Amino acid sequence: MNEWPGSDNRDQYGRGSGAEPEGARAMPHVRRGGPGGSGPGPGPGQQPPEPPLPPHLSPRRPSVPHQNQGQGHAPYGNSYDGGHNDGYNTGQVYGGGRGGGQGGSGGQGGGQGGRAPRPAPNWGRRIKWTVLTLVVVLLVTSVATYFWADGKLRREVDLSKVIDRPEEGDGTNYLIVGSDSREGMSDEDKKKLHTGSAEGKRTDSMMILHDGGNGPTLVSLPRDSDVEIPSFVGSKSGKKYAARGRHTKLNAAYAEDGPELLVRTVEHNTGLRIDHYVEIGFAGFANIVDAIGGVEMDIPKAFKDKKSGADFQAGKQTLNGEQALAFVRTRYAFAGSDLDRTKNQQKFLAALAGQTATPGTIINPFKLYPTMSAGLDTVIVDKDMGLWSLGQMFFAMKGVTGGDGKSMNMPVSGSRGGNLVWDKSKVSKLVDQLKNDEPVTVSGD
Repeated sequence: MNEWPGSDNRDQYGRGSGAEPEGARAMPHVRRGGPGGSGPGPGPGQQPPEPPLPPHLSPRRPSVPHQNQGQGHAPYGNSYDGGHNDGYNTGQVYGGGRGGGQGGSGGQGGGQGGRAPRPAPNWGRRIKWTVLTLVVVLLVTSVATYFWADGKLRREVDLSKVIDRPEEGDGTNYLIVGSDSREGMSDEDKKKLHTGSAEGKRTDSMMILHDGGNGPTLVSLPRDSDVEIPSFVGSKSGKKYAARGRHTKLNAAYAEDGPELLVRTVEHNTGLRIDHYVEIGFAGFANIVDAIGGVEMDIPKAFKDKKSGADFQAGKQTLNGEQALAFVRTRYAFAGSDLDRTKNQQKFLAALAGQTATPGTIINPFKLYPTMSAGLDTVIVDKDMGLWSLGQMFFAMKGVTGGDGKSMNMPVSGSRGGNLVWDKSKVSKLVDQLKNDEPVTVSGD
């Protein structure tokens, strides 16, 4: 215990917060005067000096530089009375606070106020988490888009109602139908697209797309093809109608009992099993073309057709929805030949698929969503077909004009009553090659 006079009061105000180094608290007390001091102590009859007031009660005096200032100590140096020298020094440090450390602001603790330097950002980790986040967002968006689009498909055709079907072969066969349906079109749309205002719907084009290991093959079926209407079960009545050996145009089968009878008629007259059915009307066709920004075509010869609204010059040009529909529907500009029209349809659909099934459309939401919305609202498929199968069909269509792809008309040998008669020998060979997924060597007109 300190025996100097007034030591109790001095100890009360002379100690620091306890956050100072041990060395500072271990310094001996120094007092001028008195035993062991350099100055005289209190004389006889004199009272010891009164202890100074604590710093917060002492009058402000000019600060006197101290030898310990600048080493992380309190603003008042190491004096307990607010910075002035009263001749008493405990050697203790005041107000060190949390910034003291070893050597204060200039010691090994470094940094202003004794704070550790801020660590450098870990850019590798930030980049990794950013990429991971983007991948997760893309994955979730893709899955959500898939189910959204899959839910918009109109699965209205029930192929289980088709009777006496051929055996399945290798590869996948799609029956693609372009109908003259005016569903959802206003009077202004009908006038603009030159579709007329006929009620109901008929097939305007029909194609078989075979997707196999030897490249896709697209076979156009002229709507004026002479075919036999086989026995069938009514799609709505459920009643079975016996075959009567009746021959008619292929598109009449669709008009008589819809897609199910059309599939039954194609299978009966070709012997080829149809795995999936896809149909699109006028409005959907034009909307898809507009959604992708048009389709570029190279038209070899200029032609006009008042009925379809076609008016084209020769050369490369980009067709909008209205022009595209006129292009694939034109037949009277070619002396009424349905074969010439089917060639134009094949050429255009391959170009449409080629510009739709591209990364620029698939990964671009500003093209993908409008394209899917425009097409899916009007596309009719069979009940077993999903979005994945529809996507495979588009990519197969894209490959028709590239690689091992092939496009052709159904081989024709002549006509009967204005209807085109298929070449039975060539058709049989073509079907065998498609069933066995072999390279197609048969050619059509």
